[in-house]
Amino acid sequence: MATRSNNAAVPAAVESDEVFELAAEVFRVMSAPMRLKIIACLCNGEKNVSELLSEIETTQPNMSQHLNTLYQAGVLGKRRDGVQIYYRIVNDRVVTLCRAVCTQIAIEADVR
Repeated sequence: MATRSNNAAVPAAVESDEVFELAAEVFRVMSAPMRLKIIACLCNGEKNVSELLSEIETTQPNMSQHLNTLYQAGVLGKRRDGVQIYYRIVNDRVVTLCRAVCTQIAIEADVR
């Protein structure tokens, strides 16, 4: 086990290059405010692009680009129903991280 200066033991695996690379990828995917809005919107259940566009102000091409990024990263899943594609959260860890960070920032900034 690796040990930090504050005497808290940290497993060596937590400090491996692979873990840091994977964590950086999660933060990269979540680095766009639009993606955070999409994640927040989908926390209440799956939605199609039209439903997302009614809740998030952006263009359809921009929305589709961000949805694709989240899908490719394994954050979202999708299903087709006729001509509509419905998106849903499939990675709850990202939702937990998003909520924790956004809640803390809102508290510190006293955002209402």
